[in-house]
Amino acid sequence: MDEEYEVIVLGTGLKECILSGLLSVDGVKVLHMDRNDYYGGESTSLNLNQLWKKFRGEDKAPEHLGASRDYNVDMMPKFMMGNGKLVRTLIHTDVTKYLSFKSVDGSYVFVKGKVQKVPVTPMEALKSPLMGIFEKRRAGKFFSYVQDYDEKDPKTHNGMDLTKLTTKELIAKFGLDENTIDFVGHAVALHTNDQHLNQPALDTVMRMKLYAESLARFNGTSPYIYPLYGLGELPQAFARLSAVYGGTYMLNKPECKVEFDEEGKVTGVTSEGETARCKKIVCDPSYLPNKVRKIGRVARAIAIMSHPIPNTNDSHSVQVIIPQKQLARKSDMYVFCCSYTHNVAPKGKFIAFVSTDAETDNPQTELKAGIDLLGPVDEIFFDVYDRYEPVNEPELDNCFISTSYDATTHFETTVADVLNMYTLITGKQLDLSVDLSAASTEEE
Repeated sequence: MDEEYEVIVLGTGLKECILSGLLSVDGVKVLHMDRNDYYGGESTSLNLNQLWKKFRGEDKAPEHLGASRDYNVDMMPKFMMGNGKLVRTLIHTDVTKYLSFKSVDGSYVFVKGKVQKVPVTPMEALKSPLMGIFEKRRAGKFFSYVQDYDEKDPKTHNGMDLTKLTTKELIAKFGLDENTIDFVGHAVALHTNDQHLNQPALDTVMRMKLYAESLARFNGTSPYIYPLYGLGELPQAFARLSAVYGGTYMLNKPECKVEFDEEGKVTGVTSEGETARCKKIVCDPSYLPNKVRKIGRVARAIAIMSHPIPNTNDSHSVQVIIPQKQLARKSDMYVFCCSYTHNVAPKGKFIAFVSTDAETDNPQTELKAGIDLLGPVDEIFFDVYDRYEPVNEPELDNCFISTSYDATTHFETTVADVLNMYTLITGKQLDLSVDLSAASTEEE
């Protein structure tokens, strides 16, 4: 361990593993350490006995739930947009060869007290029970405008400058009502609150286009894909990538104390009496607690069930977004479900998650609206965790700290943080312009 590295990465969460892989591909000499004896950090997947130990303090789960090894329960459950930045990063680095994916069955939104399928094409909008007949026409025109919009072709802009026009002003031009605005902003553009309404419309339009492109890419019934055996496979895949390109891994390293010089710049990491020297540190917030601040909490429930979520067309994997306005909250609530079809539970079993930004100290009460959508559950666990963001100045101390995972059940905000960190560390932007048509998912 008494060696010099360009970068030491602490923690094997997904963000840290992606960065370790990307930096190794760039030829950077990387040492990757973790105080745990497993990969994944906060974003690991647990078998049933591990889940029981974490939440119930008991070593063994009841036998009627099936074999422990058949469960892969994600601690940070998220789906991947089919044409999103994480998929493009996987393809860019060829990590896809270590993973198998399957499309997610359904994408739904909770509006007016009901779970409804999210319409994203003019044809779907015309069939959707979300809207009345005149609203369908208006929504169809709006979706057509978004579908045809090309940032580089002014002819498709209809005389509107979306860098200046707010989302609210753009939507007003099509006369859409509040419920339509709600599902477009939250379930299609995947905004987490209503701030986007007063911001330039370009971002919302490009997010809607990403949703439609992701839907079309794998000819699925939703824009999302998800790895077989759960998300715990992702950190390990990027760790393998890093190792192939010369990265060194050390798990089960206690303490991992970051060392600094008199000027406050990082000089290395000490563990078990040995120090590895380095120029830069990449880590999750738990390794440098004095350089982060708490920005909120996430409340979540994890449920084991013997049926799909009701009113989702018997979908074995599904996302339901409950926009904040529908619950008179400040932030959205997310319902995520997957099952034995993605090899995360024994046959006949489903794993569901309900998550949101905590606004009270009572997760059971706060998550009730989402839990009520699940129907009967075999077992349910509740959890609240704190979220942190860095407050240091990386150019002064050479410490690059990730932000804690949010409550969303999709990866777009996660990958935005990773790509921003990559730019801060390397001084360049990651070029994801690869031949996307070369990629394909493995369908069962």
